[in-house]
Amino acid sequence: MEGLRYVALPDSKVRPLSFYLAMEEYVAKNVTETDGFFMWQVEPSVIFGRNQVAGNEVNVAYCRQHHIRMYRRKSGGGCVYADMDNLMLSFVTSEQNVGIAFNRFINMLLLVLRKLGVEATSTTHNDIMIGDRKVSGTAFYHLPQRSIVHATMLYDTNMEHMLQAITPGPEKLQAKGIQSVRQRITLLKDYIPLTLEELRAFIRTTLCDGERMLTPAEVEKIEQLEQTYLREEFIQLLQS
Repeated sequence: MEGLRYVALPDSKVRPLSFYLAMEEYVAKNVTETDGFFMWQVEPSVIFGRNQVAGNEVNVAYCRQHHIRMYRRKSGGGCVYADMDNLMLSFVTSEQNVGIAFNRFINMLLLVLRKLGVEATSTTHNDIMIGDRKVSGTAFYHLPQRSIVHATMLYDTNMEHMLQAITPGPEKLQAKGIQSVRQRITLLKDYIPLTLEELRAFIRTTLCDGERMLTPAEVEKIEQLEQTYLREEFIQLLQS
């Protein structure tokens, strides 16, 4: 896609989710010559929205017991579980209009899925659906002169973790029921012949025109910025 650069890291380390949030922010503030896109995977993690009270959204005890790390992001929206079997997508653009930025990103993802032969559609909530089941959700935040849109793409996942980690307590679990949650989402692996690595490569070649490699010095700056996402007062797991 003309003008969209893949923002690459100089190594293939798996980093904590907080690093990638900081990477989005760093790219938005410092890599301004073009629109950027990158993908990432993380060890089991929960990420909740800017305005959410974590204790209301996250089963903190379950996450601690199962070593699922918990983070807050600066965009709005709901709580998401991520692990190495699903894909996180980040789009950084100079487009100021929220609706247009969302539209561009959603259309990019729909283009990829349709090229793979998957009949996907979008909703007014900026979710991507296959039939009546959700395969991707998006969130947005705005910095001066730049917009960040990010999404989850459910290729596969640890369903037990996903349902327990973001379901606080048995009351809510009984009310919603694991089965009903499973019926509202779907996994991309059931629709395409590609492995997750092949899917990553396909998305990149479909959407990106060239690459912007970050330098080790830039990675250090991202790691410094990452510290702001790790402060307890920012994460605030429990309502004070």
